[in-house]
Amino acid sequence: MITLYYSPHATSVDNEAGRASGHADIPLSIKGLQEARDLGLHYAAIPVDAVYSSDLQRARTTSHIAFSARNIPIILDARLREFDYGAMTQCPRDELALETHFTEPFPNGESIQMAVQRVGDFLRDVLPTVDGKTIVVVGHSATKFGIEYWSGDKSLEEVVRMPWPWLDVPIWRYEFDYPMKRLE
Repeated sequence: MITLYYSPHATSVDNEAGRASGHADIPLSIKGLQEARDLGLHYAAIPVDAVYSSDLQRARTTSHIAFSARNIPIILDARLREFDYGAMTQCPRDELALETHFTEPFPNGESIQMAVQRVGDFLRDVLPTVDGKTIVVVGHSATKFGIEYWSGDKSLEEVVRMPWPWLDVPIWRYEFDYPMKRLE
């Protein structure tokens, strides 16, 4: 059994401005720095063997602020990045029309399917090494869509369209046995 917790990165300066950062390496805002400290407090009572984080600054900083005092290994992985919006990077979020990009890449970027595939590649590589352990993944929307898709039985369209309720404490817990049916 593997326990995987997922948390999105804390608020970035682009989040506050309503922009879609994609692969742009955007820092956390002042509010985000406090959220990252708070996230660490919420995880304090949870035994964690390792943290896997997107290598983008906003996720990397969230992970380091939340977990570095606990001496938990923090492993950066580019496969946990946000969607590559290509030419639409840093456009207003409401201009993305995300649901029109299931298989059609963003101009000079990637499709939802491509991003979810890279999260699946991450899971295929990492999960066999953490069986019986508890890990945290810090990432982005693309990361959560990938985890939801590969760990369940919903179609990609259902995963993207399902409501993503914002929690007071943004921690989602998944428990599953490896290998997962979709990853085989």
